[in-house]
Amino acid sequence: MWAAVDAADVVIHAGDWVSEAALDALEARAARLVGVYGNNDGEALRARLPEVARADLDGVRVAVVHETGSSKGRERRCSLAFPDVDVLVFGHSHIPWDSTTASGLRLLNPGSPTDRRRRPTHTYMTADATDGTLTAVTLHHL
Repeated sequence: MWAAVDAADVVIHAGDWVSEAALDALEARAARLVGVYGNNDGEALRARLPEVARADLDGVRVAVVHETGSSKGRERRCSLAFPDVDVLVFGHSHIPWDSTTASGLRLLNPGSPTDRRRRPTHTYMTADATDGTLTAVTLHHL
């Protein structure tokens, strides 16, 4: 994971840091970090991180949030909640997700490199943002 962090222009973390040490380590290594707190993050992490983060990545408007609710109706719900972004990165379930809503919003959940839950492998995603377009979204298995 550290090699991927070192190679990235931007690291996005969708919450459940669990410890300030994890946030400190990523802040120290990442060229740029965009992150939010999750439901497993205590007061100290919530004081340092927003519930929703937004970034413009080479013209791609990105929002990051931990929780999006049930998978049923997720596309419609997220399109209504985030009409002004191109990509919504979310966490919580630790289950990889990649879909595009009817409105064109791309929904991405990278899974988790540390807690695979019911999944066979730990995962993370990489993507390229160029001239306002998200390309080369890849789910990596650890």
